[in-house]
This record gives sequence, structure tokens and C-alpha cells, in this order.
Amino acid sequence: MIDISKKPNILVVGDLMIDHYLWGSCDRISPEAPVQVVNVKKENSVLGGAGNVINNLVALGSNVEVISVLGDDSVANELKSLLERIDVKIDNLVIEANRKTSKKSRLMASNQQVLRYDSETVEDISEKSSKKIIEIIEKNISKYSAIILSDYKKGVLTTNLTQDIIKIANQNGVRVLADPKGKDFSKYKGAYTLTPNKKEAIEATNIEIIDENSLVDALKILKKECNLEVSLITLSEQGIAIFDESLFTSPTVAREVFDVTGAGDTVIASITFAVSCGLDIKKALYFANLAAGVVVGKLGSATATLDEIYEYESSLHKSSSSSHIKSFNEIKYLADRFHSQGKKIVFTNGCFDILHVGHVKYLQEAKSFGDVLILGLNADSSVRKLKGESRPINTQDDRAYILASLESIDYVVIFEEETPYELIKLIKPHVLVKGGDYEGKDVVGQDIANELKLVQFVDGKSTTNTIKRIQTDAKCDN
Repeated sequence: MIDISKKPNILVVGDLMIDHYLWGSCDRISPEAPVQVVNVKKENSVLGGAGNVINNLVALGSNVEVISVLGDDSVANELKSLLERIDVKIDNLVIEANRKTSKKSRLMASNQQVLRYDSETVEDISEKSSKKIIEIIEKNISKYSAIILSDYKKGVLTTNLTQDIIKIANQNGVRVLADPKGKDFSKYKGAYTLTPNKKEAIEATNIEIIDENSLVDALKILKKECNLEVSLITLSEQGIAIFDESLFTSPTVAREVFDVTGAGDTVIASITFAVSCGLDIKKALYFANLAAGVVVGKLGSATATLDEIYEYESSLHKSSSSSHIKSFNEIKYLADRFHSQGKKIVFTNGCFDILHVGHVKYLQEAKSFGDVLILGLNADSSVRKLKGESRPINTQDDRAYILASLESIDYVVIFEEETPYELIKLIKPHVLVKGGDYEGKDVVGQDIANELKLVQFVDGKSTTNTIKRIQTDAKCDN
């Protein structure tokens, strides 16, 4: 799906805030007034607003930079500390002396929100702050794969600043994706796409979205009036709809919904991450729906890692065979993760030209030796050196796809070399598996693996025998 070795640089500009939670229990009503008395037992603070978008991008593996405006107060210091905790630089945070940094405090009793109180400034930032933001973006624009405008109407993304950011980005070929707020979306004109939900789209277009026709009308208006490359509306449990030359809807893949808090932040973060990694918009929407499916299965504003997304996709039985074919960089990343998780990695390799029952039984036994089976597949050039110019019968892409569809195989990696030694060095498998015909012989990579296992082949089952039978049958037919 996504090349997990890539780490796009994404800039987030918007309203940063702290979500503060006071957790407790309620056993009585106050004698002073008809209100609940909550006995607070713990409290915690997390990044909110644009900070939740940042959390999602970091969880996906992106390099993230942030530009925002904060007050010169203790809340700003707390917010900076939360950003540094996830390795996000705070160099580009602009300070306004008379501004209150946004903090939303929620009183929770038995996991139910009893009260929320906010302390913040929501007036537009100063012209001086806007100019500082533009200076920072102009200086660094070449670094960014994309820009997310995370607007919570707290005064950072003024109309003029928003338009200036989009203009600079467009001049430099950098996509801008915006999570819009309010009824007037004209301030986001020229962005790559917006991510309004259905309610927001209805208010912005004055079209009641009740069926496919009205949905298309709303998408067309957004595309035209905001001059968007892609017109998009999120539809909650119905998925995400876009309009390019025609309507396309990517359905939701949520299995269980516990909490939709922050799902919109996950959607814009994951779409931006996906297109920055080279996916087209339709594949990016599918990826975003998977990420949202993970997030709504958690309580509170949550995030989804690539590992969680891939595992979730597999659990839905929607994992495509191609997603199990990995490059050297990708398999190194995965192998390192499996080692850190204490999983036992099994490796085997071969040409697997014409798949037959002997192959399948061999691979099933190989998988039984550990938790993850990685198969190194000889590239076409490698097969020709080993088997002659008439081989392989099937191309490396075809062979890889068929093998990746087998339940016993977790990942397939194609290698060009005559031996898989370099690949084995990358993976560092615990178990190396080869056929029984290697009894008493040196096996490439056995100096790296912890253990060598030899598996006997099924008598009479081989690609060579299959080809001979086909040739014999063909002669008989002639």
C-alpha cells in the first residue's frame, strides 16, 4: 500500500490547544446547589486542535513541522513540552504577549463528561504575527511535501493569511489540504482539497444533501467556488465522497465504533500522508478510511500507526496480495519491528516458477517454524542464470503476486542477486528453511540465522516435471 520507508515532510499550520481532563467519580449532589460533586482522582493533558493532526502524522511516521501562534503563558509552555515529547520542533511557534493559549478542560465522572470550561483568545492574530508566519513558510517551503491547514476558528488562520499560504504553496508545487470551519469556504480557495463533513458541506453550499444527486451538486459547487483540484466530503459511516470528473465514494471500513472524537483529524492527516507518499487520491481515501476505522475503535482522540492500519486491513480480509510484496527498505523496517516485538522470523527462498502442491506444503511447513514467514523470490534475471534462458515461465511480478496470496506467506521480497545473502543480512531471520536436497551442503545465510531447517519435498512434484508433462501432452495433441 504505502512505501513505509518514506517519511514525508508535512507542515501543519493552525490552532494549537491543550485538551485537559479531570477524572473522578460522583456519589452525591452538592448541598450548596443542585450540582454534582466530583471527587477528582487524576488529571492529564494532551495535544488538541491542530495538535491532534500532528499526533496522527507522527503516529504514521511522518516528519512534522508546526507553525502556530501562542500566548506568553504557562499553557504555551505546557503545549511546547507536549510537542517536544513527540519530537516535533517548536522553533516556529510565534508568541503574542496579550494572547491566551487555548486550553479546554473537561470534568469527567465515571467516563462521562460533566462539564467543559475553556480559557482562550479567539480574536484574529496580529498582522505582525501573520507576516512572521509567511516569512517562515517562504524560507522553508522547498522542504515540505504538503501543508495541512487545521482551522478551529481560534484566530490563527485569518482569511488573508490562509490565502497567502495557499498562494505560496501553489507557486512552489506544494499541495495544501484544509480542514475548513465556518459557512464561508472562500478563504481556502485554491487548495488541493478540503475535508468538510456532511453538515459543514450543507452549510457552506446551501444544498441539503439527501441523495447521490444532491451530493454531486454540493461537490461540484465546492470544486468550482473554491477552485479545488479534488472536491471532497466526509460522510461519517457512509465513507468519503470525491468528485473529479465523476462521483467516487470510498466506503467506511469501521468494524466497531466506540468514539468518533478526532476522526476528522485522522482523515486529513492520513489523506495528506498517503498522497505525500505517492498514492493517488482514491487509494489515499481507502487508506484514510482504514485509519479512521482504527481510531473510532478507541476511546478519546486517538491515532493510528501504519502497523495498526495494516493489521486492521488484514483482519477485515481486505488486504490485497500486492500489499504483501515488499522492497528491501520496507522489509528491513518490518523485520526490525518484528525483532523488537520478539516475533520469530522464518526465511526461505526460491524461484517458485509454476506453483504446485509440493511448493504449498513446503511453505506451510516453513511457516510452522515461527511467527512470520518471509520469502525471498528470485528475479527473472536470477532465474535465467540458474535455470537457463527458457525460464522462468511466469514473470517475477506474477510469481510474487501468487505467492503473496498464500495464507502461509506473510511477505515476499524479490531479489536480483544470484543468492539471497544480502537480503538475509537485512532480515536476520531466526530460522532459515531449505529443501531436503540441501542435506550435508552449505546453505547461503546459515551463518546469519540462528537455526537451519530442512524440509523434504513431495515426491514427483516439481516445476521441471510439470513443464515436461505439459510438453509431452502438447506433442501428443499434435
